[in-house]
Parts: sequence; structure tokens; C-alpha cells
Amino acid sequence: MALRIVEQAYMSDTGRQRTANEDSFFAGSPVFAVADGMGGAQAGEVASRIAAESFAPADRGESSPEAYLRSVAEEANRRIHGLAEEDEARTGMGTTFTAALVDGDDVSVAHVGDSRAYVFRDGDLRLLTSDHSLVEELLRQGKLTREQADDHPQRSIITRALGPEPDVEVDTMTYRAKPDDVYLLCSDGLTTMIKDDEIAAILARSASLEHAARELVERANEAGGRDNITVVLFRVGEGEAAAVEEGATLVGPTAAEAGLSGPAVREAARDRAARGREAPEPAGRRSRVRRWLKVMAALVLVAGVAAAAFLGARQIYFLGGDEGGRVALYRGLPYELPFGIDLYSEVSSSPIQVSSLPEPDQRTVADHELRSEDDALSLIDSLEARVEPEPRPRRDRTGGNRGDRGDGGSGGGGN
Repeated sequence: MALRIVEQAYMSDTGRQRTANEDSFFAGSPVFAVADGMGGAQAGEVASRIAAESFAPADRGESSPEAYLRSVAEEANRRIHGLAEEDEARTGMGTTFTAALVDGDDVSVAHVGDSRAYVFRDGDLRLLTSDHSLVEELLRQGKLTREQADDHPQRSIITRALGPEPDVEVDTMTYRAKPDDVYLLCSDGLTTMIKDDEIAAILARSASLEHAARELVERANEAGGRDNITVVLFRVGEGEAAAVEEGATLVGPTAAEAGLSGPAVREAARDRAARGREAPEPAGRRSRVRRWLKVMAALVLVAGVAAAAFLGARQIYFLGGDEGGRVALYRGLPYELPFGIDLYSEVSSSPIQVSSLPEPDQRTVADHELRSEDDALSLIDSLEARVEPEPRPRRDRTGGNRGDRGDGGSGGGGN
């Protein structure tokens, strides 16, 4: 017997530190989705609404669940990117996108950005998606521990979204469901405020999904409510299907005031497609100016990400080898962005050579593990004590030898 959606609940809240809600969601069984917009001048709200509304007119036809979800995401990406190109005030706008489709005994998921999908089964909460973010990339490379990633100041910098580029890569996956599984889709306004174990505890003790959704939002607000908070919950089982509310979507008030209701978004998309069929975009000076503006916007975005990441990493240290092969202390993240932008700088160097250390100690220096300043300095003192280097000036606790500060050279970070 195929599984059915026997219960569902959803809730979205502006949070305690935002004035507008840029999250949107779609809840139209058997499809559910969450989108978290980004961009000024209400652009984020518009982008997330377009993503959520993309399901309403979509016809799955004979497509597989994953192919259908991917096509919806790609079409939303084209609409958002096209609208941004037509309106300079919305240049660079985008949105995350996490959607789930229940098909028989399977649940298929499509994902872009750092909104998340979870399954709660037999008391355990399991993350189904992988964040497309700078911090998650550092975590995959072993540059951060999970504990460091959870509290990292740059954890909201995403590396993939719908809208900023003409094409987007969409992650899709399919999982076998079990009766009484609860699936949670949420924006990062929930997961940056409360940990997974607390989410699991709330789901375990809640008498209904409606109660669970309410408590999850309340707890995120109590923890600070720094961002918009959206949760969509549904339970699968073998019983009678839950009643479905037609067109259950949400959008912040400013987009609605601008006339960007679901029908208006779809009508604008149809008009744009019709114009595209009637005449291609003219070449010449206007096209060249637009291309240059896009290049400049991309450069500014990369520079902004680099600056934010660099400033947030000023309290993080790691060991490495300098250009002279000596053990060196670096501040920042052992990571290099495009255009030669380093997220680290050399603070000081030790008189001992990395090659003079025992092999286990050489690996310790080379692994670029992130540490506090005191921890890193203590490790250097320990290494120096083991190899008994030549007499050297006494080290102060600011990271250098007295009278011998590092000159900011390179060589310790990067991949």
C-alpha cells in the first residue's frame, strides 16, 4: 500500500531582528517547498515568491520525481534571473530552494542553497541535504570541525542559489520512506538558532505537527530570532490522506503590495516568454553595457564575500610552513578565493624547520587545523621544546617574538 501524507503543518515568522519576511513556502500535497530570498529593495522576497509559485502551474506529466523537481527549480532560476536583468534594482537577487515530492513509498528532494530537509524517524533526526555554503565547503575539506562550523560567523554565506546566474546546478536525491516518518523543510532562520538535537526533542514530544511547528518557531525566536524562520512539516503513513489546502503559499506583505501575487508572477513570466519568441534581444551598445555591468557586479560580490570572510576569521589561527620552511603561525582561514584573494596572513615564524620535526609533528603542522591563538602558540612552544632549537628571544602572547614580528608573507594557507 503506497504511503500517504496523513498530517501537515507550516509556519513562517519574520523573526525578532528583521522588518520583512523574505521567506516563502509551498504546501500543496504531495509537493512541499521552502525558499529563503536574498537581495535588497524587496528583491529577496520577490525571488523566493517566484520559486514557491513555480509549482502552481507546473505539470509533472511523465517526468520522474527528481526530473520534475529539477525542472521546476531551473524554470524558477530562469524567471528570477530574467527579472533581475530587466530591473537594475533587483540585480543579483536570488533565493534558496528546498523541495520534496512524495511519490508512492519514496520521497524525492531537490536542493539549492542552505535551506534544509530533514527526516525524523524512530526518534532520530537525519539531515537529507548538504548546505551550499562557504562554511560547509570548509567543513568538507577538513578545515573546520562541525562544532566550529555551527558557530562560524560566515555560516550564512551561500555558494549557490536560484537567480544570480543564468544556469544553476540543482542537487536531487530520493529516499525510501517508512510509515510515521516526519519530514521537515526549513530556512536557516531555524537551524542557525537551534541545534539539531533540540529540533529532534521538539518533534518527539509534540502531540501534533501543528504544535511542533509553533514550538520550533518560538524556540528560534527565543534564541535570538536573527532571521526569518519558516518550517514546513509533513508526516507519511498508511492511513487516510490529510485534507489539502489549495495554493497554500506565503509571501511577505511588501511583494503583495507591489502586485506580485502568484497569478501576477505567472502572467509576467508568460509575457516575458512571448516577447522573447517575438524578437531576440538587440545587440549593440546596450548589450555590451549590460555585460560589463554583470561582470562588475560579480567582481563586487566576490570582493564583498572575501572581505566578510577575512574579517570574521581574524580570531582563528593555524600552523603551517613559511617560505623558508619554518614553522609559522597564521591568522585566518587556510583557504584561497578566486582572483588570488587569501583568507589568511602570517603572524610570526619559529626558528625551527618543519623538516626537522618527527613525522607525526610534521603532519600536525601541515594539517592546518583551526585553533585559538593560545592553543596555537602553546603548540609551537611544545614543538620547539622537543627539537631544542638554538636560543631565541622569549615569545610574548601576541603571536610574535619580541622584536621579530611576521611580515605578512604567504605560504601557509590555501589548497
